[in-house]
Amino acid sequence: MKPYLFLAAALLLVPRIGLNAAEPSKPNIILFVADDLGYRDLSCFGSPAVKTPHIDKIAAGGTKMTSFYTAGAVCSPTRASILTGRYPARLGILQHFNDRDGFVPESVPTVAKLLRSAGYATAHVGKWHLGGLHVENGVRVTDQPGPRQHGFDDYQCQIEQQPLRGKMGKEKTLYRKGGTVLLQNDKQLGEDSPHYTKHLTDAQGDAAIEFIKGYAAEKKPFFLNLWWLVPHTPYEPAPEPHWSATAAPDISEPQHCFRSMVQHMDAKVGQIMRTLEELKLTENTLILFTSDNGAASEGNIGTLSGGKGMLYEGGLRVPFIASWPGHIPAGKDLPQFGISTDILPTLCAVAGVTPPSDVPFDGRSLLPTLTGGPEISWEQRGTAFWAMNVLVLQRRGPKPSPNSNAVARKDQWKLMMLDGKPVALFDVIKDPDEKANVLADHPEIVKALEADLTTWLKANPEQPRGAGKGIGASEE
Repeated sequence: MKPYLFLAAALLLVPRIGLNAAEPSKPNIILFVADDLGYRDLSCFGSPAVKTPHIDKIAAGGTKMTSFYTAGAVCSPTRASILTGRYPARLGILQHFNDRDGFVPESVPTVAKLLRSAGYATAHVGKWHLGGLHVENGVRVTDQPGPRQHGFDDYQCQIEQQPLRGKMGKEKTLYRKGGTVLLQNDKQLGEDSPHYTKHLTDAQGDAAIEFIKGYAAEKKPFFLNLWWLVPHTPYEPAPEPHWSATAAPDISEPQHCFRSMVQHMDAKVGQIMRTLEELKLTENTLILFTSDNGAASEGNIGTLSGGKGMLYEGGLRVPFIASWPGHIPAGKDLPQFGISTDILPTLCAVAGVTPPSDVPFDGRSLLPTLTGGPEISWEQRGTAFWAMNVLVLQRRGPKPSPNSNAVARKDQWKLMMLDGKPVALFDVIKDPDEKANVLADHPEIVKALEADLTTWLKANPEQPRGAGKGIGASEE
């Protein structure tokens, strides 16, 4: 192909605003995912307590989606949805993995595999919680697929096996001694590693910077998947200056820890953004920031109901920020519905990758809307679904009722079902706090959504079970 024809073809791959012809055709991609960060836990989303100036700067230079949802109300289901672009129920993942025998099958197409096929270097840093991070004699045990088997060239994660992780959680050393149990590219890092003595958040941010610098030197486009553990329990004091900077009268020690942890994460995001500036990569890098589910104990969901572990808005609605200078408008709030299954098709669209047509992906690319185009209509998207084995509410405050283990959402209507029976209907546009159950007032809407949800549930390999005693946050 002649050079000018190749360039013309490349320009058609991704919608662009103000494209500089000297830019590479494929942008770098960084996906930040926080853990248990609530809808109001960033200052750019209204937090009155935690200041996140570096994340706020990304938001000011990009677009915030104010109606973005996770595909699960706990960890592993949402992470699986991000990785695969599918509802977690399609994979039989209805609760978080137990760090023993749960994993995503290696045969499943993932966003990392798809981007790598398009020439991207791929790296995962941080929490994984999708199986395959067990170790014997300092080497990863290969009986379950891990990050490399799912498409990542490089990774750095904590060892995820019991009783190790549970013990460190109970002792509140998961962060402060987090560097002592790091696994990088299938080998455990020893005392000679510069990360060994680091706080976990520092180790994660510094590893990300190392990978970015390495890929930049190779002049390869990269996909960095950085899944922070913050602000998941245990609530531990972040190192200075973050501990002192977040002191305030009349707050509990867990809340002080929480605030310091979020500020520490924000500072590491700032370091990563400065690295992009130093390497002159900012203009050609897409940044996404979100959370894996709604807030746990110390997080802030504003006036929403529920929280982590429940299918109410407080457990599912999370912050979402997208920034790509010259492509995504700056300073915009976008009220369109989005869900974590949309991340894979969005990133594929950015990279000019066509997902395989024989795979039942559930998401829709948000790129046209993020770059100023029309919103995705509910007729285009179809009904959205959630299912999980009902867990206990993993935060303080009143537990909303009725409980639910399956949900269907279309337009403003959200139907909640428990063990196959409708229990609540909410208009979450007029009533985002889910205070008025209008189940009896709209029988036709209930009937239509119940039919959609029942058909969808029957097509999945595992059915949600009724509410039991639940699973405590410390085990996740």
